[in-house]
Amino acid sequence: MDAPGNGQLHRDAGGRPRRSAGWLARAAVSAAFLLGMAFSTAFAQDQQLPVVTAARPVVREIVEDDEFVGRFEAVDQVAIRSRVSGYLDKVSFQDGALVNKGDLLFTIDQRPYQAAYDAAKSQVDVAKSLLEFSKMQLDRANELAKTGNISPATVDDRRREYLSAQAQMQGATAALTTASLNMEFTEIKAPLSGRIDRRLVSVGNLVQPDSTLLTTIVTRDPIDFYFDVDERLYFSYARDAKARGGSMQEGAGGLEVVVHVADRAEAVFKGKLDFAENRIDNATGTIRVRATFPNADGVLQPGMFGRINVPGSLPHSGVLVPDEAIGADQDRRIVFLVDEAGMVSAKPVRTGPLLDGYRVIRAGLTGDETIIVNGLMHARPGTKVKVEMVTLPPKAETAGLQQ
Repeated sequence: MDAPGNGQLHRDAGGRPRRSAGWLARAAVSAAFLLGMAFSTAFAQDQQLPVVTAARPVVREIVEDDEFVGRFEAVDQVAIRSRVSGYLDKVSFQDGALVNKGDLLFTIDQRPYQAAYDAAKSQVDVAKSLLEFSKMQLDRANELAKTGNISPATVDDRRREYLSAQAQMQGATAALTTASLNMEFTEIKAPLSGRIDRRLVSVGNLVQPDSTLLTTIVTRDPIDFYFDVDERLYFSYARDAKARGGSMQEGAGGLEVVVHVADRAEAVFKGKLDFAENRIDNATGTIRVRATFPNADGVLQPGMFGRINVPGSLPHSGVLVPDEAIGADQDRRIVFLVDEAGMVSAKPVRTGPLLDGYRVIRAGLTGDETIIVNGLMHARPGTKVKVEMVTLPPKAETAGLQQ
């Protein structure tokens, strides 16, 4: 028989071996130690997982905007030139000032034209006196012809002289009108109200008629904005305009638009479409469209670039995500999804315009997914991450993430 001892087998009354109490205690301690090590390893692995921030997309009713780049232009603009030649005698405005229609801008030396006007006026006086004399002669001849005291040939001569005097009177009157117009043209006045440019010719310089540019004037309020639209988008806008009972050429039914300028983050300038060209450019495949904006304070200037947002859809339920949640995979745009277990997967999406600080997702998401919005550098498809959930506000421009 086996001798009893520590770690040795004992046999029961039936001859079956049994362990001693000390061996069982040591086995229990070993099992507890191994189990603790397993929990410790799992906890350490969980602590080493990369941390990402995730949220559900914003889902609400939206109207998508299409964005175009264009340029502001004045509704009316005019280049100021002289109609008569001469030396510039006077400038009657301040550079860059607002002028009204009819304000005096430039004066050409009037002395030669005043002399020409006086000469023309004297010729009118001569022709008038000649006409009056020839009329009296004709009347006298007609009276004498009734009594036979004058020959018919003499009467005809008097009538010829009278008709010639009439023609001379008309010629002198026309010359006086021309001289008067030239005299008037020596004072160059504003043809419209608006903002005037600097003077381009100084006093004392010779001004040539219809060629020498003196300055320019542009209207200020309202102001137009021109931009180009491709064929595909034009068809969409034309259909919407027809639904509103209008046409693109007549302003798409007064469709409201907003424009951003370089130094302003908010789209504070609101206007309306009011015109589109009547044909598509063969070279570019685009059509030029115009919007008009009120500009009472004169902030918007002709020639200024801007980004215009035009409503490009009817109201519909849209999925919105932060721009920083969108990654790139060659020529595709993707977002990273994370499931309840923390596993990451990539989802291709088709993006749209920015709206309230978010990017519109036109295809690829339903709005029920959980997407990674921060920490994309730690996210790889097929890997596990530690997720911290946040809630996206309705508008990203007015609030931050709420924990």
